[in-house]
Amino acid sequence: MSANVDLNERPAPDQVLVDIADYVCDFEVESAEAYDTARNCLMDTLGCGFLALRFPECTKLLGPLVEGTVVPRGARVPGTQLRLDPVKAAWDIGCIIRWLDYNDTWLAAEWGHPSDNLGAILAVADFLSQQRVAEGKPPLVMRDVLTAMIKAHEIQGVLALENSFNRVGLCHVLLVRVASTAVATRMLGGTREQVIDALSQAWLDGSSLRTYRHAPNAGPRKSWAAGDATSRAVRLADLTLRGEIGYPSVLTTPTWGFYDVSFKGKSFTFPMSYGTYVMENILFKISFPAEFHSQTAAEAAVQLHPQVKDRLGEIEKIVIHTHESAIRIISKVGPLNNPADRDHCLQYMTAVPLAFGNLVAEHYEDSFHAAHPIIDELREKMEIHENPTFTKEYLEPEKRSIANSLQVYFKDGNSTDKVEINYPVGHRRRREEGIPLLEAKFRANLATRFPAARCKQIFELCKDQQRLEQTAVHEFMDMLVI
Repeated sequence: MSANVDLNERPAPDQVLVDIADYVCDFEVESAEAYDTARNCLMDTLGCGFLALRFPECTKLLGPLVEGTVVPRGARVPGTQLRLDPVKAAWDIGCIIRWLDYNDTWLAAEWGHPSDNLGAILAVADFLSQQRVAEGKPPLVMRDVLTAMIKAHEIQGVLALENSFNRVGLCHVLLVRVASTAVATRMLGGTREQVIDALSQAWLDGSSLRTYRHAPNAGPRKSWAAGDATSRAVRLADLTLRGEIGYPSVLTTPTWGFYDVSFKGKSFTFPMSYGTYVMENILFKISFPAEFHSQTAAEAAVQLHPQVKDRLGEIEKIVIHTHESAIRIISKVGPLNNPADRDHCLQYMTAVPLAFGNLVAEHYEDSFHAAHPIIDELREKMEIHENPTFTKEYLEPEKRSIANSLQVYFKDGNSTDKVEINYPVGHRRRREEGIPLLEAKFRANLATRFPAARCKQIFELCKDQQRLEQTAVHEFMDMLVI
């Protein structure tokens, strides 16, 4: 036989696919903390979507591809009157969730936003619940949604612990597509084998580049990329359930597999098995709609604001000590060209609260930036330094800090105290402090979209763990139609 002939024996599925499928199909979630955190995550994620609907650059992307399309028992997009097929509904829900960079975050070797998966989960759950009722079957309930959220968070987060996709230039929304594909396929009735097949399709798609997240090309695609990923996941689940086969060695095949093509020949490593760790340790963006590596810097800036607000013209330099990931992902100088560029700039996200005492979504808009040249003046005075301890503790499983320190020096030789914050208010270590603030954030976001009576109704249901879990999904989604 010629040495150049390929051996065409279909291999067993890659272990990575098998492990995810076993987890999705067989793992029973028993952690009360995970379900409680998932409920808070649901509130927070929906609220981020409601707030995004105030921005025309987001809403212009929503709705059916063909105007006037009617989808019987279609999935609803929260905060709108849209009723779409599950694939486009997942796109729209994922888009509004991520638009303002305000939903939850996971930071490890790779970073990302596991609540992005809610786009696929809600779209599929709403569609299935309505379909089941129409067939005389029991509906899905919101506990099913929370369970799917816990599992999607876990898949995305565990894959991210030691496997850095950003270091090979790939965007983390790949992990959203993988996690959403697994849970959506299972929700739609897929078997273990079908989950494996669908997952292979998700990896076959490869990944978008991170180009749109970094200088000099940062732009709004980063705000809809996760919606695109969840939408693709639902489509791949549907294709698999229609009988499309899988590609079992999608990761490990020499030359043609994901490892060789996209991961520089390395295989994935896993420090733990799948459970409920990620949901229990998820980071909430409570204080600021800002890339998470900057959250503690912005918080430090708010603390220093009273000391510097009347002396902005007297500042000689501003010194920020941070962790390596922040320097690599969001430290930039030069012109900032659009809101997406600004909410991924450590210097901008520190300068605004230092000067104005807060950081809100409107502060990224072109009009605000143009009206306040002091922001760029402060940016030019900033020095960014790595603190090796911050970098080390960022990756320690028992700490996972996101530390920044900030100190302002004046031309007269005086300076402020150095403010160092290791854990943002959305961290697990600050849950007791953070949850009331998260609830206040949700109520404020509800009020941007619904009348007061409906806000009260939705909030009270979401606060009640047992009642929420027992609520039919389609009835819950009914409440979110304007």
